[in-house]
Amino acid sequence: MTGAAVWSLGAGLEGKGVIVTGAAGGIGRSAAEAFAAVGARVMAVDLDRAAVEAVVSGLDGRGHVAIAQDLGELAGHAGLVDEARRLLGSTYALVNLATVLRRKDTLAEISEADWDAQHHVNLKSAFFLCRAASEAMIAQGQGGRIITFSSQGWWTGGFNGSVVYAATKGGIVSMTRGLARTLGPQRITVNCISPGFVNTPLLTRGLPPGTLDALKAQIPLGHIAEPREVVGAVLFLASDHAAYITGATINVSGGFLMY
Repeated sequence: MTGAAVWSLGAGLEGKGVIVTGAAGGIGRSAAEAFAAVGARVMAVDLDRAAVEAVVSGLDGRGHVAIAQDLGELAGHAGLVDEARRLLGSTYALVNLATVLRRKDTLAEISEADWDAQHHVNLKSAFFLCRAASEAMIAQGQGGRIITFSSQGWWTGGFNGSVVYAATKGGIVSMTRGLARTLGPQRITVNCISPGFVNTPLLTRGLPPGTLDALKAQIPLGHIAEPREVVGAVLFLASDHAAYITGATINVSGGFLMY
C-alpha cells in the first residue's frame, strides 16, 4: 500500500458498505456524501422517502441505496442490516444519526409521551440498531465501525427546553462505552460524535429570537457549524486511521465545550 493511500482521509473505506441513518438531515446528508466521495457504498436511511432518494441521487459513485424506514420499529432492524449486506456487499460501518427533539418551554409542559418518544428513538432504538449491526459485523468476521451521535447536551444538560433530549444523549455516551468494551474483542470499534451547535433544523426550529446569536457568542471559533464541519470526524472514526480508538466521545463544538 502506498503512502498516499495510507494517509487518504477515507483509508480502508473504499468499497465498504456503510449505513447512514437520519440521512436526509443536514449532518446525515453530508456524511452520506463524504462516504460516497471516498469510495464507500452507502445505504441512506430516513423516514422521508423522497428526501432520502434525493440524497442518494446526488452521491458520487455507484451502488448506493435509499431506504425509507421508521427506526422506531425495532423489529425492522435486523432486516435493514441484512438488506445492507445483500445490496452493499457488507455492513462495515453504521453511522446512526436518527434522532428526535421535542422542545418544551417549562418542565411542567413535558408529557410522558414527550419523554417516551425521545427515549424510544434516541436511545432505545439506537441500542437495538447498533446490536443488529454488530451481529452482522461479527458474522462477517472482518471487524467494523459503529459511530453514534450525542450532542453538547450530554455535558451541559441542554438549552431551551431540551432537558429530555439531553438525557437521551447522556445515555448514548454511556451506551457507546459499554458497546465498545463488549465488541472490542471482535475488532469492532464504537465511538461517539458530540457536536456543538450545528446549522440544521434540529437546532434552529422553535428557538426564541436572539438565541442563536447568544449561543454563537459563546463559541471561541465564532460561528455556528455547518454540517460539513462535523463530518471529517465521522470519516476519521470510520477509517483505518482510527483503528485503535474505541469508546471515545469526540467533541466537535468549536470550543464551546473543552474536555
